[in-house]
Amino acid sequence: MTPATRRLPGVQPVRDGKWLFRDDAFDQQMAQRDRLVALKRAQVIASAPAGAAHELLQAVLRLLRRDDGYQPVMSASGDVAALQRPDGIEVPLDLDDPLKLLARLVQEDLLILTPGPRGEHVLDGGILCFPASWTLSQKTGRPLSAIHDPVTEYDHAMARRVQRIIDNLAPASPVWRANWLRYNDPTLYQPRREKEIKPFTANKPWFMRVEYQTIMKLPKSGALVFGIHTFQVARAALTREQRASLDAELAKARTPEN
Repeated sequence: MTPATRRLPGVQPVRDGKWLFRDDAFDQQMAQRDRLVALKRAQVIASAPAGAAHELLQAVLRLLRRDDGYQPVMSASGDVAALQRPDGIEVPLDLDDPLKLLARLVQEDLLILTPGPRGEHVLDGGILCFPASWTLSQKTGRPLSAIHDPVTEYDHAMARRVQRIIDNLAPASPVWRANWLRYNDPTLYQPRREKEIKPFTANKPWFMRVEYQTIMKLPKSGALVFGIHTFQVARAALTREQRASLDAELAKARTPEN
């Protein structure tokens, strides 16, 4: 962890504007997302303003057109009817259901925030297939400070700093930060209510769950998109040097466990 990212909120410019990407967990994560959308749609997708949702979909589709892993599937009439993902699954292009389509196309969870009446952005819906101990149902409609109420470090000064970053964000200049937590359970879908305690035992095998979080502004609607790309690695899978470095970081600062 560098000094620039250690100081909260620790945002940095996104290199080359690449706020979406896929990694070697793509096939496994997308299979889980397909199941969650099919079986738990109400829990993983919350309605967002139509204009912002469609604008976000078009932005994602533009990026995917530059990724050779995604291939168009043509209809008999010559229109693009679906996209074939890199794992070979064909996803129908249902443009009338943009959030469901997005949830099945990319690994990232995508949350839409809009300006609230008191100058603070409010979570206005989106996709959350891989929650790290929170729920869309409890957080949607709340301003950022209320969303982060359980986070001790997110005080009034932090809220002002975050809002200043958001207010000055340009559509062509997304930013990123990282968040990391420890879990004994490697399940990616782990919703919890705000007061619910996440069980964790440090002397049992555990996983490091890292969220690569991006913030970008949609140029037409002005809505913000908060993206979360989740990585996960077992501590036992790290090299001796990596474990030593991680243990040193854990000794320096309290790691949030919820």
